[in-house]
Amino acid sequence: MGAFATTRWSLIVESRADSASAREALSALCGAYRAPVLSFVRQRGYPREEAEDLTQGFFAHFIAEGIHHSADPARGRFRTYLLSSISNFLADAGDAARTLKRGGNVVHCGIDERMMAADDDTPERAFERRWALTVLDRAVQRLRAEAAEAGRQELFAHLQEFLTDHPDADDYREVSTRLGMRANSVAVAVHRLRLRLRMLVREELALTVCTPQDVDAEVAALREVLGGAVS
Repeated sequence: MGAFATTRWSLIVESRADSASAREALSALCGAYRAPVLSFVRQRGYPREEAEDLTQGFFAHFIAEGIHHSADPARGRFRTYLLSSISNFLADAGDAARTLKRGGNVVHCGIDERMMAADDDTPERAFERRWALTVLDRAVQRLRAEAAEAGRQELFAHLQEFLTDHPDADDYREVSTRLGMRANSVAVAVHRLRLRLRMLVREELALTVCTPQDVDAEVAALREVLGGAVS
Protein backbone atom coordinates (compact mmCIF):
# COMPACT_ATOMS: atom_id res chain seq x y z
CA MET A 1 0.00 0.00 0.00
CA GLY A 2 2.99 2.28 0.07
CA ALA A 3 2.37 5.75 1.47
CA PHE A 4 -1.25 4.87 2.16
CA ALA A 5 -0.14 2.67 5.07
CA THR A 6 0.20 5.77 7.23
CA THR A 7 -3.04 7.56 6.36
CA ARG A 8 -5.59 7.83 9.12
CA TRP A 9 -8.15 5.24 8.08
CA SER A 10 -5.51 2.79 6.88
CA LEU A 11 -3.79 3.10 10.24
CA ILE A 12 -7.06 2.48 12.05
CA VAL A 13 -8.24 -0.57 10.13
CA GLU A 14 -4.79 -2.16 10.14
CA SER A 15 -4.33 -1.70 13.88
CA ARG A 16 -6.28 -4.36 15.76
CA ALA A 17 -4.53 -3.36 18.97
CA ASP A 18 -5.72 -0.45 21.04
CA SER A 19 -2.83 1.71 19.94
CA ALA A 20 -2.67 5.38 20.89
CA SER A 21 -1.88 6.39 17.32
CA ALA A 22 -4.89 4.56 15.91
CA ARG A 23 -7.24 6.01 18.53
CA GLU A 24 -5.90 9.51 17.86
CA ALA A 25 -6.41 9.04 14.13
CA LEU A 26 -9.92 7.73 14.68
CA SER A 27 -10.82 10.64 16.95
CA ALA A 28 -9.56 13.08 14.32
CA LEU A 29 -11.67 11.48 11.59
CA CYS A 30 -14.75 11.31 13.79
CA GLY A 31 -14.36 14.96 14.71
CA ALA A 32 -13.92 16.00 11.10
CA TYR A 33 -16.91 14.05 9.80
CA ARG A 34 -19.42 14.52 12.58
CA ALA A 35 -21.66 16.69 10.39
CA PRO A 36 -22.64 13.92 7.90
CA VAL A 37 -23.68 11.64 10.77
CA LEU A 38 -25.78 14.39 12.34
CA SER A 39 -27.36 15.09 8.97
CA PHE A 40 -28.23 11.40 8.61
CA VAL A 41 -29.80 11.26 12.07
CA ARG A 42 -31.79 14.47 11.49
CA GLN A 43 -33.11 13.15 8.20
CA ARG A 44 -34.35 10.07 10.02
CA GLY A 45 -36.78 12.40 11.74
CA TYR A 46 -35.17 13.03 15.10
CA PRO A 47 -35.56 16.49 16.67
CA ARG A 48 -32.32 18.41 16.77
CA GLU A 49 -31.57 17.96 20.48
CA GLU A 50 -32.15 14.22 20.35
CA ALA A 51 -30.16 13.97 17.13
CA GLU A 52 -27.25 15.76 18.77
CA ASP A 53 -27.37 13.34 21.69
CA LEU A 54 -27.55 10.31 19.43
CA THR A 55 -24.66 11.56 17.32
CA GLN A 56 -22.56 12.17 20.41
CA GLY A 57 -23.44 8.74 21.77
CA PHE A 58 -22.64 7.09 18.47
CA PHE A 59 -19.13 8.50 18.26
CA ALA A 60 -18.44 7.72 21.90
CA HIS A 61 -19.51 4.13 21.22
CA PHE A 62 -17.61 4.00 17.93
CA ILE A 63 -14.35 5.02 19.58
CA ALA A 64 -14.72 3.35 22.97
CA GLU A 65 -15.97 -0.01 21.71
CA GLY A 66 -13.55 -0.24 18.82
CA ILE A 67 -16.27 -1.28 16.37
CA HIS A 68 -13.99 -0.13 13.57
CA HIS A 69 -11.94 -3.27 14.17
CA SER A 70 -14.36 -5.19 11.96
CA ALA A 71 -13.59 -2.97 8.97
CA ASP A 72 -12.08 -4.79 6.01
CA PRO A 73 -8.84 -3.09 4.90
CA ALA A 74 -9.35 -4.49 1.39
CA ARG A 75 -12.63 -2.59 1.05
CA GLY A 76 -12.13 0.08 3.66
CA ARG A 77 -13.63 3.47 3.04
CA PHE A 78 -14.38 5.49 6.12
CA ARG A 79 -17.40 7.07 4.43
CA THR A 80 -19.20 3.80 3.73
CA TYR A 81 -18.20 2.22 7.02
CA LEU A 82 -19.38 5.25 8.98
CA LEU A 83 -22.75 5.22 7.21
CA SER A 84 -23.23 1.52 7.89
CA SER A 85 -22.22 1.94 11.52
CA ILE A 86 -24.61 4.79 12.27
CA SER A 87 -27.46 2.86 10.61
CA ASN A 88 -26.77 -0.11 12.86
CA PHE A 89 -26.40 2.12 15.91
CA LEU A 90 -29.82 3.70 15.40
CA ALA A 91 -31.39 0.29 14.91
CA ASP A 92 -29.84 -0.94 18.14
CA ALA A 93 -31.02 2.22 19.89
CA GLY A 94 -34.61 1.31 19.14
CA ASP A 95 -35.07 3.34 15.97
CA ALA A 96 -37.91 1.12 14.80
CA ALA A 97 -39.97 2.14 17.84
CA ARG A 98 -39.79 5.81 16.81
CA THR A 99 -41.74 5.49 13.57
CA LEU A 100 -44.16 8.28 14.47
CA LYS A 101 -41.30 10.75 14.74
CA ARG A 102 -40.52 10.14 11.08
CA GLY A 103 -44.12 10.70 10.02
CA GLY A 104 -46.58 13.53 10.56
CA ASN A 105 -45.02 14.53 13.86
CA VAL A 106 -41.52 15.09 12.48
CA VAL A 107 -40.04 18.46 13.37
CA HIS A 108 -38.58 20.19 10.33
CA CYS A 109 -35.83 22.74 10.76
CA GLY A 110 -33.99 25.28 8.67
CA ILE A 111 -31.52 24.59 5.90
CA ASP A 112 -28.54 25.25 8.14
CA GLU A 113 -29.78 22.78 10.73
CA ARG A 114 -30.66 20.17 8.14
CA MET A 115 -27.04 20.29 6.93
CA MET A 116 -28.07 21.27 3.40
CA ALA A 117 -30.36 18.23 3.03
CA ALA A 118 -33.29 18.52 0.64
CA ASP A 119 -36.74 17.71 1.99
CA ASP A 120 -37.03 14.64 -0.24
CA ASP A 121 -33.51 13.36 0.48
CA THR A 122 -33.24 9.92 1.99
CA PRO A 123 -31.12 9.79 5.16
CA GLU A 124 -28.40 8.11 3.10
CA ARG A 125 -28.49 10.85 0.49
CA ALA A 126 -28.39 13.52 3.19
CA PHE A 127 -25.31 11.82 4.62
CA GLU A 128 -23.59 11.68 1.23
CA ARG A 129 -24.42 15.31 0.48
CA ARG A 130 -23.06 16.55 3.80
CA TRP A 131 -20.03 14.29 3.52
CA ALA A 132 -19.17 15.82 0.16
CA LEU A 133 -19.68 19.35 1.45
CA THR A 134 -17.48 18.61 4.47
CA VAL A 135 -14.66 17.32 2.28
CA LEU A 136 -14.92 20.36 0.02
CA ASP A 137 -15.06 22.77 2.96
CA ARG A 138 -11.99 21.23 4.59
CA ALA A 139 -10.09 21.55 1.31
CA VAL A 140 -11.17 25.19 0.88
CA GLN A 141 -10.08 25.99 4.44
CA ARG A 142 -6.65 24.56 3.70
CA LEU A 143 -6.47 26.56 0.48
CA ARG A 144 -7.41 29.73 2.37
CA ALA A 145 -4.67 29.03 4.93
CA GLU A 146 -2.12 28.58 2.15
CA ALA A 147 -3.15 31.90 0.61
CA ALA A 148 -2.82 33.62 3.98
CA GLU A 149 0.63 32.13 4.50
CA ALA A 150 1.68 33.45 1.10
CA GLY A 151 0.28 36.90 1.85
CA ARG A 152 -2.51 36.59 -0.72
CA GLN A 153 -5.53 36.89 1.55
CA GLU A 154 -7.08 39.73 -0.44
CA LEU A 155 -6.68 37.92 -3.75
CA PHE A 156 -8.20 34.76 -2.30
CA ALA A 157 -11.11 36.71 -0.81
CA HIS A 158 -11.98 38.08 -4.25
CA LEU A 159 -11.53 34.80 -6.10
CA GLN A 160 -12.93 32.23 -3.68
CA GLU A 161 -16.45 32.52 -5.13
CA PHE A 162 -15.03 31.17 -8.40
CA LEU A 163 -13.63 28.01 -6.83
CA THR A 164 -16.84 26.07 -7.31
CA ASP A 165 -18.66 28.27 -9.86
CA HIS A 166 -17.46 28.82 -13.40
CA PRO A 167 -17.00 32.57 -13.97
CA ASP A 168 -17.62 34.25 -17.29
CA ALA A 169 -15.73 37.05 -19.00
CA ASP A 170 -17.78 39.74 -17.24
CA ASP A 171 -16.93 38.24 -13.86
CA TYR A 172 -13.24 38.33 -14.68
CA ARG A 173 -13.43 41.95 -15.85
CA GLU A 174 -15.26 43.04 -12.71
CA VAL A 175 -12.73 41.39 -10.40
CA SER A 176 -9.77 42.59 -12.44
CA THR A 177 -11.04 46.17 -12.07
CA ARG A 178 -11.34 45.82 -8.30
CA LEU A 179 -7.89 44.26 -7.99
CA GLY A 180 -6.12 46.38 -10.59
CA MET A 181 -5.13 43.26 -12.54
CA ARG A 182 -5.55 42.20 -16.14
CA ALA A 183 -8.54 39.98 -16.77
CA ASN A 184 -6.38 37.17 -18.16
CA SER A 185 -4.21 37.32 -15.03
CA VAL A 186 -7.30 36.86 -12.90
CA ALA A 187 -8.33 33.91 -15.05
CA VAL A 188 -4.93 32.29 -14.58
CA ALA A 189 -5.11 32.83 -10.82
CA VAL A 190 -8.54 31.22 -10.67
CA HIS A 191 -7.33 28.29 -12.76
CA ARG A 192 -4.42 27.69 -10.43
CA LEU A 193 -6.60 27.90 -7.33
CA ARG A 194 -9.05 25.40 -8.79
CA LEU A 195 -6.24 22.99 -9.65
CA ARG A 196 -4.87 23.29 -6.13
CA LEU A 197 -8.34 22.79 -4.67
CA ARG A 198 -8.74 19.54 -6.59
CA MET A 199 -5.41 18.34 -5.20
CA LEU A 200 -6.45 19.23 -1.66
CA VAL A 201 -9.77 17.45 -2.08
CA ARG A 202 -7.89 14.32 -3.11
CA GLU A 203 -5.60 14.68 -0.10
CA GLU A 204 -8.59 14.97 2.23
CA LEU A 205 -10.18 11.88 0.70
CA ALA A 206 -6.90 9.97 0.90
CA LEU A 207 -7.09 10.24 4.68
CA THR A 208 -10.32 8.22 4.64
CA VAL A 209 -9.41 5.30 2.38
CA CYS A 210 -6.84 2.53 2.14
CA THR A 211 -5.68 2.55 -1.48
CA PRO A 212 -5.04 5.04 -4.29
CA GLN A 213 -7.81 3.34 -6.28
CA ASP A 214 -10.24 4.14 -3.50
CA VAL A 215 -9.35 7.82 -3.80
CA ASP A 216 -10.45 7.82 -7.43
CA ALA A 217 -13.71 6.13 -6.47
CA GLU A 218 -14.33 8.66 -3.70
CA VAL A 219 -13.65 11.57 -6.05
CA ALA A 220 -16.19 10.12 -8.48
CA ALA A 221 -18.74 9.76 -5.66
CA LEU A 222 -18.13 13.34 -4.53
CA ARG A 223 -18.57 14.68 -8.06
CA GLU A 224 -21.81 12.75 -8.40
CA VAL A 225 -23.17 14.54 -5.34
CA LEU A 226 -21.72 18.02 -5.93
CA GLY A 227 -21.71 18.11 -9.72
CA GLY A 228 -19.38 20.74 -11.23
CA ALA A 229 -18.18 22.05 -7.89
CA VAL A 230 -15.02 19.92 -8.08
CA SER A 231 -14.72 19.48 -11.83
